[in-house]
Amino acid sequence: MTHASLNRRAVLAAAGLALPGLALAQAAAPPTAPPSQAGPFRFKGWKGQDTDAERGFFEVPEDRRDLNSRKIRLSYVRFASTAAKPGPPIIYLAGGPGGTATRALAGPRFPIMMALREVADVIAFDQRGTGLSNHIPERPLSTRPLPEFTQAGLTSYFREDFKSAWADWTKAGVAMTGYNTEQNADDIDDLRRHLGAEKVDLWGISYGTHLALSMLKRHGDRVSRVALASLEGQDQTVKRPAAVDALLQHVDGLLAADPAVRAAIPDLPALMRRVHARMEAAPVKMPAMLNGAPVELKLGGFAIQLMSGGLIANPQTLVMLPGLYLALDAGKTEVLAPFMGEFSGLLGIAGMPEATDLASGISPARLALVRREAKTAVLGEALNFPMPQLLGVVPGVDLGAGFRSPLRIDHPALLVAGTLDGRTPMSEQDEVAAQFTRKSRVIVENAGHNVFEAHPDVQGMLVRFFRGEAVADTRLSLPPPTFKLA
Repeated sequence: MTHASLNRRAVLAAAGLALPGLALAQAAAPPTAPPSQAGPFRFKGWKGQDTDAERGFFEVPEDRRDLNSRKIRLSYVRFASTAAKPGPPIIYLAGGPGGTATRALAGPRFPIMMALREVADVIAFDQRGTGLSNHIPERPLSTRPLPEFTQAGLTSYFREDFKSAWADWTKAGVAMTGYNTEQNADDIDDLRRHLGAEKVDLWGISYGTHLALSMLKRHGDRVSRVALASLEGQDQTVKRPAAVDALLQHVDGLLAADPAVRAAIPDLPALMRRVHARMEAAPVKMPAMLNGAPVELKLGGFAIQLMSGGLIANPQTLVMLPGLYLALDAGKTEVLAPFMGEFSGLLGIAGMPEATDLASGISPARLALVRREAKTAVLGEALNFPMPQLLGVVPGVDLGAGFRSPLRIDHPALLVAGTLDGRTPMSEQDEVAAQFTRKSRVIVENAGHNVFEAHPDVQGMLVRFFRGEAVADTRLSLPPPTFKLA
């Protein structure tokens, strides 16, 4: 969730980039080092901290299935272990797809990374198409008319823009077919060989867990243990709208703890549906800036669903829902002003995130289920946009049923989840966790999607787990969120 494209993982970056004080790892400044230079440098971390690190590079084919595809250089940062006898390297797998590992570890996960150095080298691996591993050229500014931010308007605009982008990049020699999770998993195994390691450990979140599952399927004998948070399964690129509805019903129950909030909002899902329907039928005009020029955006209910899909990711932004929807229900659309930069930033194609999600795809049975549930769901299909809306735009890229099939995983696993995660709901995570036979689960009550840093006890558990110590099933607790009416 680090790029500003109209991608289901990036939507408003959980509002952190739009609203000061709410920024999470996405807003941390990335470390700086000359792109062409490998070797030692000072890595700038969280809250003014820094540490010694080493940047490295290795080359892989852009698409291993195409003998004519070019070689691309992938980047990583190595944080050397302080242990006398380090364990297997711990490779951090960022979320997204499109998240940058080096940027994520410069944020609130920096202290966790520093603590894990007591066990082994920690490797921040910028996946293909991200950070210094990005070799997809930027496209010229679009001259197309702006769409209405309705479901029909954005779907049509995005399908055409992605089709055009794919053609432009392919013509420029970019093997766009190589941007998928299987190639990404093979990159990790190539990184393992480059590091001279017999095995590696994996530490990942969100899409990083989707990638870890592919790594376990393709190169499981080269993985020792895994610590994963906010699980996303092989056939969960598109989340079930019913699972998100269940979360919103739970949130509605939490509103009852504050009589003033409950009195103002007797039924949160009903309020949200009312606002969405009215705005989708009659989009509101809002001023914004796009590419340095003033523009006017027409925001429909689908735009508000997209916004809410970002806000529900974590409690820090989830608490904004009551006030925002009360204002919108009263016609006070000025409350959207702080988000306009994010809305205008949605009109762009990054390349790697969209191609990767399209390749991971969705099984026909799940697609039918999602579309059936979306007809009545509060957020409809907005949470997953631009999937499944992109299906069929570029034929032949889907990785197929074998990629999405579940597997039995015997590796030691520490699985961490937050009960208020609106991006990878708990019911979906439970399905993934069932595939692990040697797991410990850490459930953090009232934590959201960014659960690794949500509770201070998680860091110690990660250190003990990667050290090889037993970690029991644990339930931790945080205070419930305090919702705002204004």
